[in-house]
Amino acid sequence: MNKKSEDLQSWIDNYSLSLLNRAIYLLSNREDAEDMVQDVFIAAFEYYDSFRGESHPKTWLMNILKYKVADYYRKKYKSTGKIKLDHFFDASGQWKDDSVIGEWQDDQELLLDDATFRTTLTHCLDNLPAKWLIPVKLYYLEEKKATTVCQETGISTTNLWKILQRSRLQLRACLESNWFKTN
Repeated sequence: MNKKSEDLQSWIDNYSLSLLNRAIYLLSNREDAEDMVQDVFIAAFEYYDSFRGESHPKTWLMNILKYKVADYYRKKYKSTGKIKLDHFFDASGQWKDDSVIGEWQDDQELLLDDATFRTTLTHCLDNLPAKWLIPVKLYYLEEKKATTVCQETGISTTNLWKILQRSRLQLRACLESNWFKTN
């Protein structure tokens, strides 16, 4: 076995689990994450000669994963179908009155410690249109800056803020009806 094959086998043995865990976190789907990790090792094989050993192999592989995930979201965002805005507009095309959403109390800060609430939140996130979910995940869950989210998804800053605003409204309404009214 040559050095390239030995190194790659060692990297697969040592870093697959770390890469998979990170990919699952970033993609929220185990099957997509497994495919992504395979893509990372394929890229590592193809670009092995460009790895100069100036960084730890795990760092290099995680950077490949980061770029693969950004490409995945960019492609997914651009290929997603049309967004339905029925949730925000009534039959006449006017904005729906959102005053039915009540004020949340200050003691709601500990909700993320509640497994049932996290399940409800995940359900509400999954109900967002895919074109909204991707920027929401990048901006809020990955804590990326707006300019980075715009660059990775290919949308304008104005569009990003509109998407985030509408997503927050939809998430709040979903949580109101699926969590706060039942608890």
